[in-house]
Amino acid sequence: MQKTIYGYARVSTKEQCEDRQILALTRFSVKKENLYLDKLSGKDFNRPQYKKLMKKLRQGDTLAIQSIDRLGRDYEEIQNQWRIITKEKHVDIVVLDMPLLDTRQSGKNLMGTFISDLVLQILSYVAQTEREKIRQRQKEGIAAARLRGVKFGRPRKEIPDEFYRLKSQWENKKISSREAACKLEISQDTFLRWARGE
Repeated sequence: MQKTIYGYARVSTKEQCEDRQILALTRFSVKKENLYLDKLSGKDFNRPQYKKLMKKLRQGDTLAIQSIDRLGRDYEEIQNQWRIITKEKHVDIVVLDMPLLDTRQSGKNLMGTFISDLVLQILSYVAQTEREKIRQRQKEGIAAARLRGVKFGRPRKEIPDEFYRLKSQWENKKISSREAACKLEISQDTFLRWARGE
């Protein structure tokens, strides 16, 4: 049975660059046609390329990832995926930036498996904790900015004088909210929001 080396890379947004991960995986002898890349958050495993990869993996294959957080951010889900890949599919995993997480070596004896599983638990816990800290810092940063008077989102559009005349016509059922919005060159939602005084 021919064994294949696959590589999986992930960036959280379309703007982020995956070059560093791709370079590391190709240096590890992953062929271009065996590289799978998702440009999606690591919050879950609902990723198209990851799903395709999982269907391709066969017993004896090797899956390489640059770091454990490329696999995901959720502690339990990383553990679950690791178990599916290594125990159910019998595929080796190599985490390039963490030599202890290389089941080609560690999976061959009980002590190696124990160390690998222990390191995985610690690292996946750290990945999730770091994600939670980032979210908390973002929340605190936004709250602090709001206290300083920083406004988020697009600036509110100035209400033109014409609006009050059209609002009166709308209230008297002479025109529809859609017609009024069209005359003001705004969306119907914006017209109704202004009409409600929001």
